[in-house]
Amino acid sequence: MTSPSELGEFLRIRRAALQPGDVGVVGYGVRRVPGLRREELAMLAGVSATYYTRLEQGLSVNASEAVIDSIARALNLTADERAHLFDLARPQRSVRRKAQVRPDHARPGTLRLINSLLGTPAVIIGRRSEVLGWNTLGHRLVAGHLDVDSPTRPHDRPNTTRMIFLDGHTRELYGRWSEEAERAVSSLRVLAAKNPDDPELVALVGELSLKSPEFGKLWAQHPVAACVSGVKQFRHPEVGDFELAFEVLTPPDESMHRLLMFTPEPGSPAEEAIQLLGREVDVADVDSTAARLG
Repeated sequence: MTSPSELGEFLRIRRAALQPGDVGVVGYGVRRVPGLRREELAMLAGVSATYYTRLEQGLSVNASEAVIDSIARALNLTADERAHLFDLARPQRSVRRKAQVRPDHARPGTLRLINSLLGTPAVIIGRRSEVLGWNTLGHRLVAGHLDVDSPTRPHDRPNTTRMIFLDGHTRELYGRWSEEAERAVSSLRVLAAKNPDDPELVALVGELSLKSPEFGKLWAQHPVAACVSGVKQFRHPEVGDFELAFEVLTPPDESMHRLLMFTPEPGSPAEEAIQLLGREVDVADVDSTAARLG
């Protein structure tokens, strides 16, 4: 998935988003297209216009780190966008092994960890944004309409990005759906650059592009963000409306797994909602046990 054309697309989109006044360039002539001209960006980055043009056209590979860094500064990239640019320009340094095509699985220790967090909703997300596991609260919070055991079945396990765009229950779950949609695409862009040529990831992007015009529009804009923390607005069918902070933790290995955890502010409506959801979980567990024994 990562290729010179991806690099060129990213550069063109970010260049088009900059106006001359944003970077202290005096505009001249009539501009037929938005944003900076290639020669203006090249001047800011300290490279030749010919070389920069070749980068945008996908005709030059293995640019030096100094050149990439200069272009990142000229484009006023964020830290996440700068890291993404390096992944696109130097994919051989970002991937140390061939992309896995076999189904991924959460480590048993990570599953034990999230199941020990009795008052904290938690979800394990894989390298293709698929759900590898969740604790009971995490399941009831983000996907109570799905089978709790579905992450253990690779052939039909949930995928967080697919759910955002194609699952009606998930769309209704978020009070600020457009924000969640952009967050999902931004995160998927990061995964795609770090996991190039993964056929399942390519298939996911293709499926969503065909089935969701909203995804296709966002994907074409090439948003990039690691999305490691923030706030989500929930409109939960069981416990009502509330805002919930989230944190994403990444293990220090090459699995590209992420641990998504939700934590409410003490004394907030969110804390009350999570406590209520926990009581609902306890009741459901009792009913399930009674049904098995009955």
